[in-house]
Amino acid sequence: MTKTAFIAIVGCPNVGKSSTLNRLLGKKVAIVSEKPQTTRTKITGILTKDETQLVFIDTPGFHRPRNKLGEKMVKSVSDSIDGVDACLFVVGTETGIKEKEKELIRRFEKEKMPVILAINKVDKLADKQKLMIRIAEMSACYDFEAVVPISALKGDNFEGLMDELEKLARPSVHFFPSDELTDQPERVIAAEIVREKLLRTLDKEIPHGTAVSVEKMSERGDKSGITDIDVMVYCEKKSHKGIIIGKRGDTLKQVLTEAREDMERFFCCHINLKCWVKVKEDWRNKESLIRNFGLDM
Repeated sequence: MTKTAFIAIVGCPNVGKSSTLNRLLGKKVAIVSEKPQTTRTKITGILTKDETQLVFIDTPGFHRPRNKLGEKMVKSVSDSIDGVDACLFVVGTETGIKEKEKELIRRFEKEKMPVILAINKVDKLADKQKLMIRIAEMSACYDFEAVVPISALKGDNFEGLMDELEKLARPSVHFFPSDELTDQPERVIAAEIVREKLLRTLDKEIPHGTAVSVEKMSERGDKSGITDIDVMVYCEKKSHKGIIIGKRGDTLKQVLTEAREDMERFFCCHINLKCWVKVKEDWRNKESLIRNFGLDM
């Protein structure tokens, strides 16, 4: 008998939700960086293990929005909780429950949602007594199905986490082929890889003001095995354009080199990657541009 569970991965920004998804799947399908709000849209990750299929919905970090894009990101978290069988609530090891964590817990209570709590980044915790304090304070707030300390970076205790997640599955048909990892289109994956490299290379607010669009993605017909990808990077200010390109184009060259290497690993082919940078002032507050960039969740 086949079983399925749709599980939303939720939590505050920068707690490791996307890293947790990638570790669960055993392959990178969601971009990651040390900057908060890296994930902008809902990302579906699919894990089929024997008769059980777990469909994960990786969501943006639950935060206080500062623009229209932020409002849509927060709304997508709420919408995700509405449409799933259970949630994987990822938190850090620092003690003291954040207000946004309390808001999510109130939402769980309203929906009577089965929730597994994953306490991430335990590898960075020198004093394990603090972990016990964190477990106690979180457990006092909600009746979690399980509480699992993990390290998404090192993969610690993911077997235990997987055992608990599989318990959430119920008799059902599988909704995706057993070899499918994500429902994201290839163009979206390529654009996100470029955006990840921008986040990791640029400082402060500039990378959050960028959007990436794949204008062309096609395999050459000459049997060379090369796929041509043309990318447009949009930023909010003319001064940002110069920073993204860098002196003599060095910054953009670094971004594209790292992006191309990741794309070749993911798509298993040779990539010819070209990029242009264009200014769209204050695009994060413009509905039409948010929609054009595929961020209207």
